[in-house]
Amino acid sequence: MLSKSIQDAINEQIKHELASAYLYLSMSAYCEANNLPGMARWLRTQWEEEQTHVMKLFDYVNERGGRVVLDAIEKPPADFKAPLDIFQQVFVHEQKVTSLIHRLYEVALKENDYPTQVELQWFIKEQVEEEKNATAIVEQLKMAKDNTSVLLMLDRQLGSRTKD
Repeated sequence: MLSKSIQDAINEQIKHELASAYLYLSMSAYCEANNLPGMARWLRTQWEEEQTHVMKLFDYVNERGGRVVLDAIEKPPADFKAPLDIFQQVFVHEQKVTSLIHRLYEVALKENDYPTQVELQWFIKEQVEEEKNATAIVEQLKMAKDNTSVLLMLDRQLGSRTKD
């Protein structure tokens, strides 16, 4: 059975994962409205991935005899400056999620909750990948600068992403 502190911390992480999904869906909608269907697809795939993270935590709490209690999430921004701005925000957001996962792991360490530590190992590895992917896109967008042809090629490349 989960301790109250672990259960509360995981419920808080579920909230953050839901907020992440909501943010990425908003970013996807913006890209779609601005004729960047590849970036929209990449962000929508990210939305789907975040929902998978939510359900992984949701199921874990239930498997350990805990109770999921959902909290409200804030409305995400709807407007962005440019693709570079969007993906810089993605990177910063993923860094924030990484720090939240690390804090959650620290709670599991403090509680000597070994099963939760093992479960969170997957999330720790996932965050390394998330930050790496966001960094690569930001760097490519920086190289593209105002070159529309390069931006459209990158948009097409990002649109080929499949769910991991």
